[in-house]
Formats: sequence, C-alpha cells, structure tokens
Amino acid sequence: MDHNSKQFCPGSHVMIYLLVAIAVYVFVWFSSPFFGNYNETNSSPSNFPGIGVKDELELALREASMPNRTVIIAVINKAYVERSVNEEATMLDLFLESFWVGENTRPLLEHLLLVAVDQTAYERCQFRRLHCYRLVTEGVDFAGEKVYMSEDFINMMWRRTLFLLEILKRGYNFIFTDIDVMWLRNPFLRLSPLEEADLEISVDRFNDDPRPENKCINTGFYYIRSNSKTISLFHTWYSQKNNSAGKKEQDVLQDLIRGGLLQKLDLKVKFLETRYFSGFCQDSKDITAVTTMHANCCRNSKAKFKDLTTALLDWKQFKAAVFQHPEIIDRIGLDFKWTAHTECLNSWQ
Repeated sequence: MDHNSKQFCPGSHVMIYLLVAIAVYVFVWFSSPFFGNYNETNSSPSNFPGIGVKDELELALREASMPNRTVIIAVINKAYVERSVNEEATMLDLFLESFWVGENTRPLLEHLLLVAVDQTAYERCQFRRLHCYRLVTEGVDFAGEKVYMSEDFINMMWRRTLFLLEILKRGYNFIFTDIDVMWLRNPFLRLSPLEEADLEISVDRFNDDPRPENKCINTGFYYIRSNSKTISLFHTWYSQKNNSAGKKEQDVLQDLIRGGLLQKLDLKVKFLETRYFSGFCQDSKDITAVTTMHANCCRNSKAKFKDLTTALLDWKQFKAAVFQHPEIIDRIGLDFKWTAHTECLNSWQ
C-alpha cells in the first residue's frame, strides 16, 4: 500500500461543498445594495424600512440623541472657534463654559451636536471630543465672520434652515441654539412635554398678548418636535428663500406667522418668556429663574464676545454669593443686576 497517496474521509466532499456555498453567500451579500457604498440620499433610513442603514449625519444624530430622539444643535464656523490676537478665548469657549458653570447643564453636552460649516471649525470640534458633523456647501465659504444682515449672513441662515429641515424629516426633535446663547440652567425643565407643543421659540421682548402675530420671534433658540406639521412649516419657510430679497430667514418666518401660517397648519406654539429665556434685548429680572442668556440686539461677534464674557462673570458672582449664603438666595436675587451690555449697544453706531 502506498502510504503517500491522498485519501479522503467520508465527509470530505460534504465539507468542500459547504465551504463553496459559504463563499458564494458572502460574495452575494457584500455585493448587494444593502452593503457597501451608497450616497446620502439612498442611505436614508426611510428608504429601507426596518434596516439599520446609516450615513454620516444619521450616525452623528444617533450618537448625540437622547432616548426620545431629541438632540441639541448648534452651528459653528471658523470665526467662532479661532482666537484673535487680543482674546484669550473664543465664542465656542464661552458657549461650552456656560454648560460647565450652569446648573444641571454639564450632562447636556452629551447630546450637543456641533455642525461645522468649514473644515477648521470641524477639526476644532473634533479636538474638543464633542459630537461633530461637517456640513458641506459646494462653492460657498462660510468660514469668516458674517456681519449681521450681510449677504453672506443671510445665505448662511438659509443654509442652516434647509439643514434643520433635513433633521426634522429624519424624525429627530431638537433644540436649536446659537453659539452666542449661554446655557445657565437646564432648559428642558422649562419646556413643555413633547405632546403639549410643536414649537417653543424665544422672543426678543416678551408681552402678554396671546396673538402670535404680535410676538417678536428670535430663531437663535427654539425647541421643535418632528412631525408632519413642523416639516410642512419648514418646507413653506424655506420655499420663500428666493422671494425674500434683503430679509433674513427669521424675518420671513415672522411674516409667515403674521400671515396666519401657524393656524393654517394647526401648530401648537409657545413663545418663551424672557424671564427664563433672556437676552440683551430684554434682560431677565429674575436671576433665580433665568435659564439662557442670548446676545441678541448686537451687531458683531466682537461685541457679543465681550458682553457675554461679562454676563458669565455676573453669573459666577451670583453663584458664589449663593454658595456662601444659601439662606438668603431670594435677597441676593432681588439685589442682582446684570452689567450693562455696553459693547453691543455701541456696535450699532
């Protein structure tokens, strides 16, 4: 007998057939449209019901989302993340510091998604180990400061609106916040439960008039719930882009509200009191209740930065006084006054 001859055990043929079958299955699977490369449109989860298809934006949203599919969205560019020669911090630094020194705000950073409109801002976001998404707009440079009501400013606001519409269409609720909004307390404690409002939006000045057409809205801070009504609102809003020369997107939304769009869509809207959601246009007089402080009614970033730095110092001094004398917090609150926002007042001259 030739002991060097090849011999097969009885199950060898079965094993070979099994290996071939596995190879074919793997080839077919990796070649299928559900695996591999696909563009942003085709990779939307809505195109493949029940299948966990993910694109870059969807991944960023899922990582930042709360269990109820709510995220905090802020848009940044190079002007917000790079320090000037004479400054020791950036607008982004101030924004993040407010979460650090605010009450019950630090955990909210886990749900903050920073949307960078240029590469420098995106890299700075990544360096800070935050949730980041790079929003690319071909042929447009959004890196530098956009002075209030300049053409670039208006274009960037409309691009932002279109992007936020996409988030609503993906089924995510969100708080949108400008970077020049300081988060001093957890705003979710002041917002209505999801089923009670479709949109809750800040105002420059609050009045007791219940009619929405008499409210002066500010799109720098608002909460919105994803549903068919809010998606229709954003569709209608953005559709006015080419018919609104010289108007920023906030002005167009204001016009739509005055024209009765909220009633037409049966939207439940709440206008946020400046006692809680304050700003430079109308300071909150109640430091014990104030939740956010917005550098509205201010023309440029330099002025905003200086006055927000002062406002954060006011907040820290209030907290220090309460820490030392918690038994007289009401008295401390009554005596408190914000430092005048001089730089922003002068920015209009």
